[in-house]
Amino acid sequence: MLIRIKRRIEKQALLRVLALALVTFSFTPSFTQLPHLDRLPKAIFDVEAPSSRVTGTPGSMVYLERDCRSISAENLRNRVVNTAIQEWAYFGYSIYDLTNTRDDNPKYRRQPWRRPSIDPAEAARVADSIAGYWSSTPDSAWILRRQNQVWSTHGVGTRWSNPWSAAFISWVMCESGLGDLRKFRRAIAHHSYIDQAITAREDNESLSAYIAYDTGEQVIEPGDMLCRGSRPNYASLAARREQLGVGARTHCDIVVKLDPQNQRIMLIGGNVRGWVNLKLLPAEANEAGLFAPVAYNGRHIFAHLKLQADAVPNNVFERSPTLQSLSCDHHNSLSNVVNEPDCS
Repeated sequence: MLIRIKRRIEKQALLRVLALALVTFSFTPSFTQLPHLDRLPKAIFDVEAPSSRVTGTPGSMVYLERDCRSISAENLRNRVVNTAIQEWAYFGYSIYDLTNTRDDNPKYRRQPWRRPSIDPAEAARVADSIAGYWSSTPDSAWILRRQNQVWSTHGVGTRWSNPWSAAFISWVMCESGLGDLRKFRRAIAHHSYIDQAITAREDNESLSAYIAYDTGEQVIEPGDMLCRGSRPNYASLAARREQLGVGARTHCDIVVKLDPQNQRIMLIGGNVRGWVNLKLLPAEANEAGLFAPVAYNGRHIFAHLKLQADAVPNNVFERSPTLQSLSCDHHNSLSNVVNEPDCS
């Protein structure tokens, strides 16, 4: 029995290593959701689990913590990227590949949208984490009250009634030290901080951590965000600038790696097909030689939110504490795949 358990643990570790190798290099994995990875101890990565911000069980859950800390901007890009990666691992390394959906692909045919299925057991496992994401957004108490009613009526495995992608971004920025709303306007909707980044571009006195550009206007780096609109389907910043302050259905993801060799940008976002997903977007060099996303699936990335922080190497993804812990779990399996990890 012990031998069987040991083999199962080793198999899970190898699956994680395979996921890292496939995503980091030249392949797109086609596998079911991998076993999730528990969050790292704070001694290794100083981030509080979002679940620590709430208490109670689904149906009677309440916020414990609403504030966010303000810390030094040193290593800000690293913190933003590494925090997003840790949540991706906790949600099981799910990947959403859009690289074959670029609009100039003659073989691609758009499929009718279908709501993705979510394992009720997994939905129950991450319920307090998503509630923790919401806790970082002002004016969101009603959302948790509403969800408690949904859980009480339909069970703990029920999906969230309100889209939580902006809450995920807000929590990542909260844990990364952007507690001052003048630096990042955490909100239940993306357009709030997109508008902040747009106005910051013309305001030399702005404290905003992000400034908005059209895609292909500036170099994209890990820690930046790329945003699209669905209602309306904005094609440029100018279109959004005409509607500042007006509600819109938008979505942003955090850039974690640029992969010019495979013509893709890798991003992590929340509520991407109902989960925390690593998204693979098609990209190419533009006329100015800058690597930028291209139109895909009938959509445009209309905003590049550039983080005002020191640059980081493009291998920050592979070198994140979370993925390095996988390297250390199965050191020999990665010896020919990624840089030698620091497992001391």
